Amino acid sequence: MGFAHLHVHTPFSFLDGAAGIKALARAAAEHGMPALAMTDHNNVSAAVQFHQACAAEGLKPILGAEVTLVGGRHLTLLAENPCGYANLCRLVSHAHLSQPRRRPAASLDALREHAEGLLCLSGCRRGCVPSLLLAGDADEALAVACELRDIFGADRFFLELQRIGLPGTRRLHAHLVELAERLGVDLVAANNVHHLRREDFHVHDVLTCARTLTVLEDVHPERPLNAQQYLRSPEEMAELFWDCPQALDNAGRIAERCEPALQPGQYRFPAYALPPGETAPGLLRKLVAEGARRRYGRITGEVRERLERELSVIGQLGFDEYFLVVWDLLRFARERGIRFAGRGSAADSAVAYCLGIANVDAIARRLLFERFMSLERAAMPDIDIDFEAERRDEIMAYVIERYGREHVAMVATYNTFQARSAVRDLGKAMGFPLGEVDRLARHLPYLSAREIDAAFQRVPELRDSGIPRERYRQLIETARAVAGFPRHLSTHLGGLVVTREPLMDLTPVQMAAKGLPVIQFDKDDVEDLGLVKLDLLCLRMLGAVEDSIRAIRTRDASFDYDAIPPDDAESYRLVAASDTVGVFQLESPAQKALHARLQPDRFEDLIAAVALIRPGPIIANMVDPYIERRQGKTPVAYLHPSLRPILEKTYGVVLFQEQVIEIATEVAGFTPGEADQLRRAMTHNRSWEEMEQIGRQFIAQARTRGVGERVAKEIFSYIQAYAGYGFCEAHAAAFADTAYKTAYLKRHHPAEFYAALLSNQPMGYYPPNTLLWEARRKGIEVRGPDLNRSEAQYTVEDGALRVGLAQVRGIGQSALDRLIAAREPAAPFASLLDLARRTRVDRDVLRNLILAGALDSLHPNRRQLLWELSALGDPTRLDAQAPLPFSPLPQGEGPGVRDSVPDFSPSEKWWQELDALGLALSRHPMAIARGQLQAQGVLTCAEVRAARTGATVKVAGLIIRPHRPPTKSGRTVVFFTLEDETELLEVTVFESVYQRCGKAIFTQPMLLLTGRVDRRGAANTAGALVASHVEGYTMVCRDMPSE
Repeated sequence: MGFAHLHVHTPFSFLDGAAGIKALARAAAEHGMPALAMTDHNNVSAAVQFHQACAAEGLKPILGAEVTLVGGRHLTLLAENPCGYANLCRLVSHAHLSQPRRRPAASLDALREHAEGLLCLSGCRRGCVPSLLLAGDADEALAVACELRDIFGADRFFLELQRIGLPGTRRLHAHLVELAERLGVDLVAANNVHHLRREDFHVHDVLTCARTLTVLEDVHPERPLNAQQYLRSPEEMAELFWDCPQALDNAGRIAERCEPALQPGQYRFPAYALPPGETAPGLLRKLVAEGARRRYGRITGEVRERLERELSVIGQLGFDEYFLVVWDLLRFARERGIRFAGRGSAADSAVAYCLGIANVDAIARRLLFERFMSLERAAMPDIDIDFEAERRDEIMAYVIERYGREHVAMVATYNTFQARSAVRDLGKAMGFPLGEVDRLARHLPYLSAREIDAAFQRVPELRDSGIPRERYRQLIETARAVAGFPRHLSTHLGGLVVTREPLMDLTPVQMAAKGLPVIQFDKDDVEDLGLVKLDLLCLRMLGAVEDSIRAIRTRDASFDYDAIPPDDAESYRLVAASDTVGVFQLESPAQKALHARLQPDRFEDLIAAVALIRPGPIIANMVDPYIERRQGKTPVAYLHPSLRPILEKTYGVVLFQEQVIEIATEVAGFTPGEADQLRRAMTHNRSWEEMEQIGRQFIAQARTRGVGERVAKEIFSYIQAYAGYGFCEAHAAAFADTAYKTAYLKRHHPAEFYAALLSNQPMGYYPPNTLLWEARRKGIEVRGPDLNRSEAQYTVEDGALRVGLAQVRGIGQSALDRLIAAREPAAPFASLLDLARRTRVDRDVLRNLILAGALDSLHPNRRQLLWELSALGDPTRLDAQAPLPFSPLPQGEGPGVRDSVPDFSPSEKWWQELDALGLALSRHPMAIARGQLQAQGVLTCAEVRAARTGATVKVAGLIIRPHRPPTKSGRTVVFFTLEDETELLEVTVFESVYQRCGKAIFTQPMLLLTGRVDRRGAANTAGALVASHVEGYTMVCRDMPSE
């Protein structure tokens, strides 16, 4: 076998590899190499992607790692076979887990324990042997080399030669050649590849500076000194090692020895503990039968046939145990009272419905099981479960306890270089002024680092920032070069992998936050390896639902959320009136605009609403045809009579992915599994030739079923146009269920609903201040925090909202627990001294409680309380019996006490509350400025909403969520919400205005707008505004009277 590079760093060496994986494999293949190795620092994160990239280029992939040993020296290890790969994973795991708060490092004992199946190369100049030789310690180098030879054997230990133009190379090589002869081991040539081409050296250098927190002008021992560490061709390597051909030959021999270590596609299910005498298929059938009786009562022939068909597919694919694992998990959640909701395509399954995984009746809704899984696809079914956020850790703890720590870990995700992160990290490394780099990054939209250059031309915040464009040309080009490179490992939001064999035989494991282990593969890698991933996702709305239920049951013990009537007219009227702030999935401005036009009055409308307001349907212009047909303004026509039963519920629009499958089945005679393959093909980027072939098959099969060629072509073109934008109906139905029920809670139990929303932040579209003022506009009183009345979170108190103590800035969980635990119903806190003595919380906590108004019930004069606090000394060391250097304030207003120190003014208190709580409790910011605004002819948002269409108006307010969604034309349109004390107002800013005024929109918290009132088209939300001018507004705060 010819020469192969055996020491190669990919971007997964994290800021020490500047060549993409596919680019490396492509270049190696172009150079005629038979194989390629990956040897990233202390990880094999790239293994699956590297394996696939090499396979695509016809290369043998060799998996390895450059492992750091205790003491900081390196070794290059290659997996000779699957056993070696498992040992490599275990060794890398040991390196990470034995050094949880430090850089990973493996011990020699661990190396000895896990040496089987591994080939060892002595490594770079920081390797165990070369580093000692360079330091002049030949005796110690000999001793270490002997030990490595003894660990691996003379046929699996190689002394690595690198000729990359560094000082001392000739002397080092002479020592290594001599050492190889003395030990009876072979030499191997390598180039310690860190970048693809010679000219990519700059990118590697900048990444190294980012990693070492230095700049290009600095000197650092880890920085590369020249451009020699690129992927040289075999001819270049032969020229470089002209005097040592056996070292080149050995590289080929090593590559030939190495076997493929990964076995993608073989599913590895966790071992489900079956009752004695049970089989997985048998137990699954029993559970489904029990669930069917519970769900349906009488089992009809239709239900029986559907369940049998689904169970047959599940059994043939061998997924019985997977369903049992998920069922068991949800059984635990039910027993613990943890609210959850299944979503995604799992709701297409009647088996999932009967097992309680999904709450959508797939049979009643005529949903297609094949969208979820089929024999033709044979892929792992995707079951997504949302849990209330505060209790998901209980679920994870159960999985670990059930299957064992060696078999469970979080799935990794990799934070990659996008535009903002690339500019920040690389700009600092290149020595640009930090202020300029930060300003540039803040002004960049969230986009790929490849698109930074284009952003300069179209984003006014950048164009008008005063940053010279040419000065940043090299920064932009470097950022483009690292676009998508991994920056560091993180943990997936909810992916948990569970295996039958120990995880460390399949992937290295390291420790993540909260003491949870995390593997080094991401969700796509896990799927490709056939590992079982449980998607245990957090949905804060479920926590809000549960909090709402508990609060409602304090006054109505019979309330049953799961039995909310499905046809409550008042809930639908609330949605139709676009009164959906806080309602799950239905609260965005785009959704509110849709509701005003659609006027939903049935559950089907909510499913459509969830599916329609997505980038795809909007770009594909599906919204207007749907609404016009729904309202009878446009007749519904079908290209063929067979399409009527399929598209009737969506008025002839292909809205759902399931409809594409049904059309292919009904029109062209595809099996449901084949039809799903067709749908998947249409949703991926395919070449013109591939789509032509798919179309010919569809048309030919349709003709055999009596459909004319012209009509068949029209149907295929029709579904092809919409297939890429369709939404999973089962997923939309699952979300619509929660959406409807939260609309019901808002309509019938508003105080409890708002309290729950505010207690489960951050979530949803609107910030807490907006939710509070929305509640006030609904006539709900909002009361500030009170140490003697408030709980940790928001509560309902006589129909009013009471702000929780957790909202006060600087109060950690420990202080919060002490404050609430020390408070007794029979003995509330009587004074600041009493509070300090009973809780011993620190001075900053007490100060923030005072400024937030939480101690007003102890004494109304906040300035006086602050004076008393200053005289307390250290509250955490307060002796209950020690005399004080002052007379404490009596509870309430004693004679003359309030006058002794003037209290803060109302405006001072407002600013203090805003700082201490992050909330504008006593008055909306725009109400403070209302007098100034009225004098300038500026209307309130409520007045604008009531103004006539076409009226030109001025309005000011707080800006909420400015965003630039993709448009069909490609032009930039900005949407945001403006808020004042009276109402919310939706604003549209078109391209020309954005180019003039965009900087203010994305940099200012308050805006002053001039525009035209519009109630037509997509802006029909009872008075929206199309802006013609936007500028920042600065509030001049004068003292305000007490309310």
